[in-house]
Amino acid sequence: MTSHTAAGTAPIGIDDIELATSHHVVSLDDFAAANGTDPNKFRLGLGQDEFSFPAPDEDVVTMAAAAAAPIIRRSGSEGIRTLLFATESGIDQSKAAGMAVHSLLDLPSQMRVVEVKEACYSATAALQAAVGIVTRSPGQRVLVIASDVARYELDTPGEPTQGAGAVAMLVSAEPKLLEIEPVSGLNSADVDDFWRPNDSTTAIVDGALSVTAYLDSLTGAWTDLAAQGGPAMTEIDRVLYHQPFTKMAKKAQVHLAGLTGEDLETEIVAGTGAGADAAGAGADAVGASDAGPTGPRDTGLATSTLYNRRLGNSYTASLYAGLCSLLDHDEDLAGKRIGFFSYGSGSVGEFFTTRVVPGYEEHSRRQAVTDALDARVPLSIDAYRALHATELSSADDVTTPKVTAGPFRFAGIKGGARLYERA
Repeated sequence: MTSHTAAGTAPIGIDDIELATSHHVVSLDDFAAANGTDPNKFRLGLGQDEFSFPAPDEDVVTMAAAAAAPIIRRSGSEGIRTLLFATESGIDQSKAAGMAVHSLLDLPSQMRVVEVKEACYSATAALQAAVGIVTRSPGQRVLVIASDVARYELDTPGEPTQGAGAVAMLVSAEPKLLEIEPVSGLNSADVDDFWRPNDSTTAIVDGALSVTAYLDSLTGAWTDLAAQGGPAMTEIDRVLYHQPFTKMAKKAQVHLAGLTGEDLETEIVAGTGAGADAAGAGADAVGASDAGPTGPRDTGLATSTLYNRRLGNSYTASLYAGLCSLLDHDEDLAGKRIGFFSYGSGSVGEFFTTRVVPGYEEHSRRQAVTDALDARVPLSIDAYRALHATELSSADDVTTPKVTAGPFRFAGIKGGARLYERA
């Protein structure tokens, strides 16, 4: 299989990764019952079983810190001179949300901390920027965090695709998980498929246009990857997609199969209902495998959608939650090439590839993630709607109730500034 790593350079990529989510969960079975809807509209139509929802004392900062803390405990902070925080759920128009994470984790002052924004794509922009920093200074490491809360207006088509989550990644030379290859395919186009104005706490979305823009971006990014000398589809073993809902990954897989002429597996795991261990149940039945002599080639579509079925949409973290799911449920990835399609509405798309480092399976998050998903506290639909309607103003001093069981909490607002503390 052809190598696309630049000759004479040390491999750079993801050395460690962690996934975190919120305190609460909403069952789409309960959601369907309250709305008089067939639950299969969500379980099969969207490919979702439930979605995470933050407690009053949680936000993108608390989830980001919770995702990054285990990495810092394992690896320390030495050599980490940059923190890149990717989000479209920013808490301030000027100050980076990463500054609060920097404080909560007690990171060194000798760091640059920056927030990156371009809808759901920005974590990939941050990841590629991190690769550039480490390329220039191989002794440095970069902490990349993607954290978001997907919120839509009540009683709109986007409401059941809400969610919350954060993924933290440590980027370094000689990584233990993934080596990022240098060739990328890119595509940008000014499209009003999804956006959130400054005066709105919820997103505006044109669902049909968003799907079309996503697939058009996939076409453009894949075409550019080929033009830049990237690997052919026959040289890519697994493919990950941005998942605003897991059925979108299936649509993308069908589209990519059409672009490449490859026979690719397009089935995802059927939902098992709220509260079930979908991740555990799915893994035993659908582990990804190489192409067989007959039938479509399995590229990890089923194993990479297990966590997102339960998280809902986590915007910038979505693609990388899929990566966590794939790494945790596929035991045959060593040396394999993974393709990533990252998409952000508005719109930017990128298709890039990585190589899995042998020994990756020794760093599984599977039990910890499953335990965290199972530990979420269910919200009744009435409680969820009341919490959804709660909006805090920076003009008022507020103390938030202590609800989260997570390690960090949003304590309130004082003098217009948001306050955070260790729980």
